[in-house]
Amino acid sequence: MTNLDVAYVPTPKGIVRQMLLLARLRRDELLYDLGAGDGRILIEAARGFGARCVGVEIDPARIARLKERLEATKVRAEVIEGDLMNVDLSKADVVTIYLSNSVNSILAPKLTRELKPGSRVVSLDYVLPEWDHEKELTVKSTGLDRKLYLYITK
Repeated sequence: MTNLDVAYVPTPKGIVRQMLLLARLRRDELLYDLGAGDGRILIEAARGFGARCVGVEIDPARIARLKERLEATKVRAEVIEGDLMNVDLSKADVVTIYLSNSVNSILAPKLTRELKPGSRVVSLDYVLPEWDHEKELTVKSTGLDRKLYLYITK
């Protein structure tokens, strides 16, 4: 998939932990961060929760920065350079996303097809169309109200 309308906006650090807590991420679970950016979710998931992590990122410059940050923090995570629509998500326990309404609408059927029952998806600011969220959480970030949505696959 090309031409995804997702601008790179890092997830605010205070929200990263909230996303992982909302997902009830546990030690040794497998987390996929789609659009991993600079790796901040991967680093917190591994260090703070003991999760195994896979980051998917399409931009080579961000991949380089992500790998630098993983090395600097001594966090081990798999990094996949490529289109998130071409990555097999069937082993994921938790998927984190901060994309856009249009990308979420394309991604939702893939998540439905590939995620096993009980997998959790946490999205910042954007819903998954035609999915019913289990929980919606409002969090403050730099004075703004932001929304987190938790989905659990059936």
